Amino acid sequence: MSAVVSLGPEAKSRWWQNRTLRRFARHRLAIVGVVMITVLTFACVVGPYLLPYDELYIDLRARFAPPMTGAHIFGTDPLGRDIAARLFMAGRISLLVGFFAMLISTVIGTVIGVTAGYYGGRIGAALMRFVDAFLSFPSIFLLLALAAFIKPSPFMITVIIAVTSWMEIARIVEAEVRSLRERDFVMAARMLGLRNSHIMFRELLPNVIGPIIVAATLTVARAILLEAYVSFLGYGIQPPLPSWGNMLNGAQQYLDRAPWLAIVPGVAITLAVTSFNFIGDGLRDALDARSDLN
Repeated sequence: MSAVVSLGPEAKSRWWQNRTLRRFARHRLAIVGVVMITVLTFACVVGPYLLPYDELYIDLRARFAPPMTGAHIFGTDPLGRDIAARLFMAGRISLLVGFFAMLISTVIGTVIGVTAGYYGGRIGAALMRFVDAFLSFPSIFLLLALAAFIKPSPFMITVIIAVTSWMEIARIVEAEVRSLRERDFVMAARMLGLRNSHIMFRELLPNVIGPIIVAATLTVARAILLEAYVSFLGYGIQPPLPSWGNMLNGAQQYLDRAPWLAIVPGVAITLAVTSFNFIGDGLRDALDARSDLN
């Protein structure tokens, strides 16, 4: 006679987390992404303290020094400023812009998506048409239009990117909530007289957290790329404050004589965006329980 073991909520949660972590650990590219982002973040946080120069120090005698020249491991720019110091400080700004833009856009998209998916009807239709209206404009042109009329700063660029990046998350959350709103646990919550806000954010939202996490991870990569694009065009972070985008902007006229000015920030952007995409792919597979059936 076999015994039936019943797991409590905490044990079930630990079991789910362990299974999720194991699935994530099997995704090699996701692990590579985690390692690269960890190294890049550590370099941006600690690197400036380990260098003999700061990002604003000018040494005209060392103009256009190639990489590995003395203490300039990545060379210098047209003003003799250390590329490594500027790269690491720019990384702080670019990564922070990407992270906080993701947080803001995720909150906006989640609230609109949960509300539209739960209520449906006229409210849901009106909210989703609002989402469609934002999606009808190419996001990069909307971003540039907003940036052109607002004084650029890291905070404002973060807000602008977030305002133009929440629509995909809203659509994902709305579809997930709409598929769950007639489930038994939702009907039971209504019969118990729980408030709609409680049902939306305490009952439904935890059940769609997986797709939200995946979308949020990919949003970080997109936000970093958008910040670099806008700064490259001159509408984003303004010199002397460095960002990966405006470093590329300043390097374009020196590609023939100092290609490292563009290669170094270009490689940093590529590594950051690729790493977050790898992590997003790994999380998508790890949070999909059906992957255990394969």
